[in-house]
Amino acid sequence: MSPITELLAPDETGHARAAEILRDGGLVAFPTETVYGLGGDARNDRAVAGIFEAKGRPRFNPLIVHVNSAETARTYVEWPEHAARLAKAFWPGPLTLVLPLRAGSGLSPLVTAELATLAIRVPAHPVARDLLKAFGGPVAAPSANPSGRISPTCARHVAEGLSGRIEAIMDGGACGVGVESTILGFRDGPDGTTQAVVLRPGGIASEEIEAVLGAPVLRGEADGKISAPGQLASHYAPGAGVRLNADDRREGELLLGFGPVECDLNLSETGDLREAAANLFHHLHALDARGATVIAVSPIPQTGLGAAINDRLSRAAAPRD
Repeated sequence: MSPITELLAPDETGHARAAEILRDGGLVAFPTETVYGLGGDARNDRAVAGIFEAKGRPRFNPLIVHVNSAETARTYVEWPEHAARLAKAFWPGPLTLVLPLRAGSGLSPLVTAELATLAIRVPAHPVARDLLKAFGGPVAAPSANPSGRISPTCARHVAEGLSGRIEAIMDGGACGVGVESTILGFRDGPDGTTQAVVLRPGGIASEEIEAVLGAPVLRGEADGKISAPGQLASHYAPGAGVRLNADDRREGELLLGFGPVECDLNLSETGDLREAAANLFHHLHALDARGATVIAVSPIPQTGLGAAINDRLSRAAAPRD
């Protein structure tokens, strides 16, 4: 735990300092196109354990490893043809692939929570890419927030949750996508073909993946087993309670709207799901800061990025331990 958290600029000096911290086993929060990640050297047991400690994250919940290219990813995971097609279409970008871990990968077993697979992606944000280049290695990075709380989409959100627990925050402005990456796994179908399974909806819609693969994408069933990051039932939660599919604003509630409704904050007045995704966590942070007891949320369509938005909202509204 670091008593003082440095704030780094996304310039050559900042990247050099961030890379130095990572090489020393420290933790650096940095922006990706989805949300801010809490990065540590994925090969260093102490660094990875520090991620779990700083976040208060249960160690059975695996982490995503960020690398600088598909070629680098292939050194850590088995690389079937469908992975190559998806990487060509969506990397760099908000898609995480869960693939069999190669023997002798050199990664800390804490990253995978002792699973035989690894969640891996190539981020698109220029600050993240420059950091990976400066560091020259794989970076394990869940969202940079206390476990179970609202994900951070700007440096201020990170500081509010983790200041004093990590070595540095790299301020790269607001995140453009606003929800975490889509996590895609694979399984053998009854006819012997490989079936793609969305383990967590995110910044790439299922319809986009289906267009690349030319086959339906399945939705992972909740069986109580954690096979990828972001699958805990209660997650992404503000301090306030959350009421979903609200057509009205009850006494004492603040309303998070969608479309042409009277509300306290609107995800998108025009009903644009990309705008809504980009605003989701930022608006939840803002309403929570107003001291809301309950945040009511307008209905969101279950299409395109609406699936990711509703996934985050349903976990935010779930009963909490």
